[in-house]
Amino acid sequence: MNRFVKNFAVLALTAIFFSCVSNEKIIYMQKLAEEAPLVQSGQLIPYEWESYRLQNFDIVDINIKTTSEELNMLLDVIVGQAGGGGSAVVGGGGGQAGGDAFFMNGYTIDEEGKVELPLIGELAVLGLTTKETQTLIESKLINYINEDQFFVRVRLGGIRYSALGEFNSPGKRTILQNRVTIFEAIAAAQDLSILAKRDEVVLLRQYPEGSQIHRINLNDEKLIGSEFYFIKPNDVIYAEPLKVREIGNATNFIQTLTLLTTTVTAVALILNLVK
Repeated sequence: MNRFVKNFAVLALTAIFFSCVSNEKIIYMQKLAEEAPLVQSGQLIPYEWESYRLQNFDIVDINIKTTSEELNMLLDVIVGQAGGGGSAVVGGGGGQAGGDAFFMNGYTIDEEGKVELPLIGELAVLGLTTKETQTLIESKLINYINEDQFFVRVRLGGIRYSALGEFNSPGKRTILQNRVTIFEAIAAAQDLSILAKRDEVVLLRQYPEGSQIHRINLNDEKLIGSEFYFIKPNDVIYAEPLKVREIGNATNFIQTLTLLTTTVTAVALILNLVK
């Protein structure tokens, strides 16, 4: 029996050793290139930011405000109550809570890349930024309304993305911000599990021409200065599992050690009783 217990203990310790995940695999934003550190004390990391271009089936929040009551009736909009200025809002939803408000009140870009607005009619916005879309709407409205009588605002209905794989809370998410970092997106999904492969996270990103797969390293601090530091609408973030697998239901060293110790004790007790 003693020999059996000894061999079982050696096997258990070996399993613990190979099942543990080192800190190097789970720490975010490490200085992986020590010979040429990216960040020194007080040094800023410039962002590589590219404005998002609208795609099919995106939801945009388009607001048109005017002080003319006649124009309000012409546009068939709801006159705002705040401030007593008689402002009008078209395709509102920005003031409502939750991403569903944008879906119900915003404008969805159809399969042809167009939205249909009051008075203006169909407008092709596929591939434009929100600023370019705003400028385009203003150029159309000026044919009907004096330039000093209206105000146009265009924005996305939040940042929608999907978190799949080794997240503590995977699923679809909507963050009501104009810019969202990949770490904010991970935090909204309750962080990655301890078994997630952080040095090779798959990012599926949609472009007007199609979709492309990127692999990013969350452990490398150089990510902050890359084009993937900020996520974009419709991104899919997939965290693959490490090759290291859990023993039973254990997820860390202490749980694994407790489980194996209990198992060894139970086996030794059974063998004693049999003997």
